[in-house]
Amino acid sequence: MQQVDLTTLILTCAEIHPQWIPARVEQVYQRDRYTIYLGLRTLKGRGWLLISWHPQAARLCMGAPPPKIPDTFTFSEQLRHQLNGLALVAINQAAPWERVLDLQFARRPQEPALWHLYVEIVGKYSNTILTDSENMIVTPAHQVSSQQSSVRPIQTGEPYLLPPSLTDTIPTLEEAQPRWQSRIGLIPGKLNQRLLKTYRGLSSALVNQMIQAANLEPEQLTESLTPEQWDNLFSQWQNWLQVLSYSTQFLRSPTESSKVSSPQPGFTRSGYSAMGWQIIEPVKTLSELLDRYYWKQLAQQEFAQLKHQLQQKITNWRKKVGHKAQTFQSRLEQSDNADRYKHHADLLMANLHQWESGTQAIALPDFETGEIINIALQPEKNAVQNAQHLYRQHQKLKRARKAVEPLLAEVNEEIGYLDRVLVSLEQIETYQDTGDLQTLQEIREELIAQKYLETSEPKASKTTITSEPYQYETPSGFQLLVGRNNRQNDRLTFRTAGDYDLWFHSQQIAGSHVLLRLPPGAVAEEVDLQFAANMAAYYSQARHSEQVPVAYTQPKYVFKPKGAAPGMAIYQKEQVIWGYPQKVVEKLLSDLGVQT
Repeated sequence: MQQVDLTTLILTCAEIHPQWIPARVEQVYQRDRYTIYLGLRTLKGRGWLLISWHPQAARLCMGAPPPKIPDTFTFSEQLRHQLNGLALVAINQAAPWERVLDLQFARRPQEPALWHLYVEIVGKYSNTILTDSENMIVTPAHQVSSQQSSVRPIQTGEPYLLPPSLTDTIPTLEEAQPRWQSRIGLIPGKLNQRLLKTYRGLSSALVNQMIQAANLEPEQLTESLTPEQWDNLFSQWQNWLQVLSYSTQFLRSPTESSKVSSPQPGFTRSGYSAMGWQIIEPVKTLSELLDRYYWKQLAQQEFAQLKHQLQQKITNWRKKVGHKAQTFQSRLEQSDNADRYKHHADLLMANLHQWESGTQAIALPDFETGEIINIALQPEKNAVQNAQHLYRQHQKLKRARKAVEPLLAEVNEEIGYLDRVLVSLEQIETYQDTGDLQTLQEIREELIAQKYLETSEPKASKTTITSEPYQYETPSGFQLLVGRNNRQNDRLTFRTAGDYDLWFHSQQIAGSHVLLRLPPGAVAEEVDLQFAANMAAYYSQARHSEQVPVAYTQPKYVFKPKGAAPGMAIYQKEQVIWGYPQKVVEKLLSDLGVQT
């Protein structure tokens, strides 16, 4: 994940300054343990200033309104108490060439600042700290004790100190090209590494984009550069310093707005560029870019972690329940021999005269076939006692069958439920949009409700938006809906489905509920039925098979047993059609432009 560097931070502040300084603080809201929003109002409107000290996604920008979920954090409560109603009168760099911002709050513009909110965008050590006018720490987002850091503890009541300064050379516009070139080329090496190790204020992303903008390769050796290539690179270097100089000057003096050079920010192939280098998707503002990029990256990260946790947990449960099913099945197989014990007892009672004291086995002819049957005996017991023991074994196994059969049915139903959950997880292969993460969050909430997860493993958080099923269009133009989890399956089948629709499901195989929406009077063509069957086969446990039997019927013939687990349904009056999941794979690849 690309981190906010000095250039991005300064350009973002320069972008925010004209519209939002000064602004009145109307609301303080903390979204999570790393992110707060300041609700700002000016004469032109209202907006949200996002401040994040996330170890990988620390940033400051104007963002979309926060979600409407309860704020239970003490840090935001303290900020709310001190800052509500005051004016944000300045956003300054706390020190030149440092990624530390000083947000100043006063009763009115032009009055002395009553509070300072220091935002430190320094990677995994990022923090946000509120101090009074004397720079005494009132509350930090993250306290750092002297045991955690002997260099710079951060605790309430202590004076605020800036992070230790770096010692690398500070870039300047006044530095001549020969001197600049000799610094970089002093030690032979890769061009991007030499720039990073020689000067302050640079990041890997910025350096690579700058080098590529000069039509060079980041890992090109410094000793291989021609004079023309050095000139091109120095031109980009000067361009960067000019933009940075104008932006910092603007922050110090708002009257210098005419000097601000605002590059067109945008997304690159591997991240984003605040300088407009190597972009493939431009955006209107840098705040919009940062807001979109980091929420997507964080969502992808949460998606991957949550999917792994859920798959691991359900797989373990599936193994445990599967082992239980095997045990019950083994006991049932043993009970199949119950009649054999009774038969042996009958033979023994009919041939008591052949029994001899102390014998461990006896061979007796079968009543019907005459075949010799060997019967094991307990030598310490007589013939009658051995027969009684065999009768008791017969009764015990009979009782075991009556007890085990419902248990096995219950376990098999649980296995079916866990298989449906695993299918839902496997179908969401990669993160594409927020709907994918919402689908996983719904699965997590369901598993917590079904007692498969503790509320703190992983941490439970109510989803604020209901996820939507997959939507497709059949060859005749009808809408096809595919459930992505058990909650969606139940909603599709028992709420969304209408009298004229058709319901599809892979036969005797865990999979999604598929709903073919048909308007009144419409009749699905054979190609529509086949399309729906293919989709039902693809979104099932048998998606890698060549063909899968798919049942379809009218929704009124689909029922949910009382007390059944989410996603469970039984159906009647079905017809069966073969679905071909590989045709769906070919279609999806074709839509992506991949030749098969």
